[in-house]
Amino acid sequence: MMKVGTLCYIQKNGKTLMLHRVKKEHDMHEGKWNGLGGKLEAGESPEECVIREVKEECGLSIRKPALKGILTFPNFNGEDDWYVFLYVAKRFTGRLIDSNEGNLKWIPDAQLLKLNLWAGDRIFLKWLKRRGFFSAKFVYHGGRLVDHRVAFYR
Repeated sequence: MMKVGTLCYIQKNGKTLMLHRVKKEHDMHEGKWNGLGGKLEAGESPEECVIREVKEECGLSIRKPALKGILTFPNFNGEDDWYVFLYVAKRFTGRLIDSNEGNLKWIPDAQLLKLNLWAGDRIFLKWLKRRGFFSAKFVYHGGRLVDHRVAFYR
């Protein structure tokens, strides 16, 4: 089955807001650190989804999220293909709330790759600083990254 989602990295003063996934039962991301986001609802654009999901997960209202890339994860959880619109947001208002999905923390950008991340995240997080747009495919088997490829566009 095909699933479409969004993922957003909120950045401020050399730090990125990350979510440590430790609260939901049966969470395929349990123990990992992620950006914020989730599945598109019926009739929703990717931009509407990322704004809604960020607000739900952390309480912040992002403005003008920048689309940086599209991530493809074939058969990610053993049954679903995921297509994820990847955003960066630098403009926002509001205060952080207690997330029901995990613990929120502003992480210095220099420390991001030291977190317990998915292997593919370690690769694409470096691309967020690049100009332009990318489309990447990350192939996992049994939770392990086995292949990836990317195309960069200006």
